[in-house]
Amino acid sequence: CHLLFISSPCAGCLGDTQFCFRFRRSSGRKASLCCFLDHLDRDLPVYLKKDPAYYYGYVYFRQVRDKSLKRGYFQKSLVLISKLPYVHLFRSVLKQIAPEYFEKSEAFLEAVCSDVDRWPPPVPGEVLHLPIMGVIMKLRIPTYRDKPGTTPVVQNMHQADAQISMTLPTVHEVDLFRCFCPVFFHIQMLWELVLLGEPLVVMAPSPSESSETVLALVSCISPLKYCSDFRPYFTIHDSEFKEYTTRTQAPPSVILGVTNPFFAKTLQHWPHIIRIGDIKLPGDVPKQVKVKKLKNLKTLDSKPGVYTSYKPYLNKDEEIVKQLQKGIQQKRPMEAQSVILRRYFLELTESFIIPLERYVASLMPLQKCISPWKSPPQLRHFSQDDFMKTLEKAGPQLTSGLKGDWIGLYRHFLKSPNFDGWFRSRQKEMTQKLEALHLEALCNENLVFWSQKHTEVETVDLVLKLKNKLLQADREHLPVKTDTLKKLQTHIHDIILALPDDLQDILLKTGTT
Repeated sequence: CHLLFISSPCAGCLGDTQFCFRFRRSSGRKASLCCFLDHLDRDLPVYLKKDPAYYYGYVYFRQVRDKSLKRGYFQKSLVLISKLPYVHLFRSVLKQIAPEYFEKSEAFLEAVCSDVDRWPPPVPGEVLHLPIMGVIMKLRIPTYRDKPGTTPVVQNMHQADAQISMTLPTVHEVDLFRCFCPVFFHIQMLWELVLLGEPLVVMAPSPSESSETVLALVSCISPLKYCSDFRPYFTIHDSEFKEYTTRTQAPPSVILGVTNPFFAKTLQHWPHIIRIGDIKLPGDVPKQVKVKKLKNLKTLDSKPGVYTSYKPYLNKDEEIVKQLQKGIQQKRPMEAQSVILRRYFLELTESFIIPLERYVASLMPLQKCISPWKSPPQLRHFSQDDFMKTLEKAGPQLTSGLKGDWIGLYRHFLKSPNFDGWFRSRQKEMTQKLEALHLEALCNENLVFWSQKHTEVETVDLVLKLKNKLLQADREHLPVKTDTLKKLQTHIHDIILALPDDLQDILLKTGTT
């Protein structure tokens, strides 16, 4: 409940403020939506997949002066809780309903819920029409098949449509340039810190600025998924407060967004701190802000900047800074500045990850090694030394002109939670691919002929194994063609029909384990 309200006095927070937070799910609770969302999850890009351990809270907070109240202020929040990280979508929903809710109260919320009950499932790749209090929101959730960095345009509705429509260009992206504007001379260093999963604190004047900046940081390594914890708005009342602020151990791999001045003292032992002032629409070119030493950060009133002793591995890319500065001088729209910045981060991340993708793909056994009569072969072991050797001829220099200690950056990354999460995901994908290829190899065999040359015991064993294969394909959503599965079911049926009647009865009734 403390996360729904602003934890420190904030003159700039009079009126309406929107922000979001993230919190751990209580253990032992059953989630009725889990299975349904898991089914949709597989078609999402990896950075939009839900994390089963966390919920998001999207908040619309109103604070107005009211002398009739004891505190002198009227304060109320409307919060929307979801497993889905669709920041822009839920921000838009709240903007649509919260102001009216504050005037009309509970009956209005019931009408909102009635509208939400009519929403279609959040299927990736489909254009969705979401009714909300007389407005139709039109949007598209990305899929893993989308080319990174592209947003398929959702066409505007026909004029014949009676209801007012609102087209959302994105469901999850934040205004990247607006968030990074106060520190944009250091965007490349911040990209490295996020990539490496370094402990990072964002100290901001309001929850709105803190949450947007944290979300911008997490998204800057897209299409890689940020695999550590991050809290867009973190308060002293959080259940992880002691865990994250203790001095008895090194700060954890987490990004925290805070507003309470108390944190300037509590978290001053953290290695990397971003202090931002009020985020304004940039009309002037921001002044060059030097990286400051941590000892200079005394209070939350310290000057904006990045406080760290971190030395970046890569040389600074002056071109992107010049390009963005030129955009400010020419009054280029903020959306266009964000597109430039997002493309820059995407190209930087892809240049970094392509050599890893290429090496990991080489760990896959050759298709000729897959025998229908043996278990699927294992992936070869990831060797850091072997990977490093590939960088000389097939490293990031093929796609990026940036110079610097790329080798050092890779060594550091291989120890990070982001590498661990990325590699586990790739390992799972490739293992499933091997299982699928093994299934195809089995389907291409004459299994009935095989069963005629083997004992009944061996044939029954084969049938049970094949049934388990079908179950596994369904349970793990293996990348197998529907025709292959039908063919395998036909094989199983034909083998069973060739067996004695008593065995047929048993095997036709027998499910799988």
